[in-house]
Amino acid sequence: MRRSDLGEFEEIVLLTVAVFSPNAYSVVIAEDLEKQTGKTVTTGAAHAALQRLEKKGFVTSKMGEATAERGGRRKRLFTVTVAGSSILREVRDVRDNLWSRISPQSLPDLKLS
Repeated sequence: MRRSDLGEFEEIVLLTVAVFSPNAYSVVIAEDLEKQTGKTVTTGAAHAALQRLEKKGFVTSKMGEATAERGGRRKRLFTVTVAGSSILREVRDVRDNLWSRISPQSLPDLKLS
């Protein structure tokens, strides 16, 4: 797979799967992404991204056990695959390389009011 096969939202969803694995599911992913980004992230958007990631081979899923808190329904739990881990490492390497090449004068200082 090419890095271009991983969109920005998919990247942060995939990272969040890694954070919560083996208990990553769409609701907890959406809630954490809202907390981390300060933007509204619906469960549906997280679920759609998870489906795309699974189709691309970056995550796998399985049904968890039924829980009383969900009225006996089971959660679909996601984990990162070897391909998913590989693409995340590749993306991180590219970003780290770019950040290391930015001179301090290239970015304006942020003034806190």
